[in-house]
Amino acid sequence: MQSAMHLKTTILPGGKIELNNLTVQVGEWVDVFVVLPHFSTTQRRSALDILAEAPGQRQFKTVEEVDSHIREERNSWEH
Repeated sequence: MQSAMHLKTTILPGGKIELNNLTVQVGEWVDVFVVLPHFSTTQRRSALDILAEAPGQRQFKTVEEVDSHIREERNSWEH
């Protein structure tokens, strides 16, 4: 009869996992199954957050600044 253990661990640098306190002998072969979580552990970011991290800066920080710029541009066409 085969025995099984359910252990939880985190992925270490280099994509490695470490299992401690196993009841197997050193050098003995084991099968390891990695089950990924059903949901992403990283939180989704908004488009504004992504743009804020982009190189350079956004030209306008508020809707009012955009409206003002558009108004100025339209006024310059008329004169």
